[in-house]
Amino acid sequence: MTLDMDFLKDMVLEVYEHVKDLIGTKEGQKKLNRGAGGDISMHIDIVAEKVVIDYLKRHNINTLLISEEIGELYLGEEAKAKEEQLKIIVDPIDGSNNSSRGIPFCSISIAVAKGNQLDDIKKALVLDLTTQDIYWAEKGKGAYVNECPISVSENDWSDSLIFEIDFDLGSLKMALTQYTSILKKIYRVRMMGSNALSFCLIAKGALDGFIDFRKTNRLMDIAAGYLLIKEAGGHMFSRNGTELDIHLELNANFPLVASNAKLEPFLKKELKKIENN
Repeated sequence: MTLDMDFLKDMVLEVYEHVKDLIGTKEGQKKLNRGAGGDISMHIDIVAEKVVIDYLKRHNINTLLISEEIGELYLGEEAKAKEEQLKIIVDPIDGSNNSSRGIPFCSISIAVAKGNQLDDIKKALVLDLTTQDIYWAEKGKGAYVNECPISVSENDWSDSLIFEIDFDLGSLKMALTQYTSILKKIYRVRMMGSNALSFCLIAKGALDGFIDFRKTNRLMDIAAGYLLIKEAGGHMFSRNGTELDIHLELNANFPLVASNAKLEPFLKKELKKIENN
């Protein structure tokens, strides 16, 4: 069995069928143990992850699964999976707090990599659990929503830019001062609650950029979005303006910035300037 895009689409749709009736319910938001990713797992997270694991087992996939709740788990023949360096990176429910309250902004995020670095991600897929739209990308083949090609916006700094920005509330005042040169150019700020879907909005040109300088972003949060944004013509990079050099492992934590291509040079220049001060 090959992990083509149809396989991944069928898998996330099977997950959807098992979780759709849990969204916004007390049963779905029931808190369980703390997951391997560090957050408290909700019942809906565990259900979604179990469907993924069962699906991969049923189809005899040899892989290292890196997932929000269970952590790292070899499926199939461990030796073969190691030899192939095949990794499936999953956030079973991205935006768990939104889903638990019935806020219509949550998703399932899946990335497939062959190798150990972020740039080794070959396929990405995000299912919007509210609209059932599927955002997907294959390396070198572009990005799509359902069957329609998508691309990042063409907006530059003279336009009314919309960004998603996340800061720790405790350091908000300092952040507003430190990053004034960037923030004063942004027209509106949104805070959505599902990074994977926010990256999809950048990929299709609805958002112009994303800034999160907290060191709480994890591999599962960004893996699919990284490829989607790149294939849609955008960029994702580090807080100091350099390329993201992330090893594909559970405990990777990092701040990041994403934007369309026209905004990238100024953002990188300002970030390097701030980093050096």
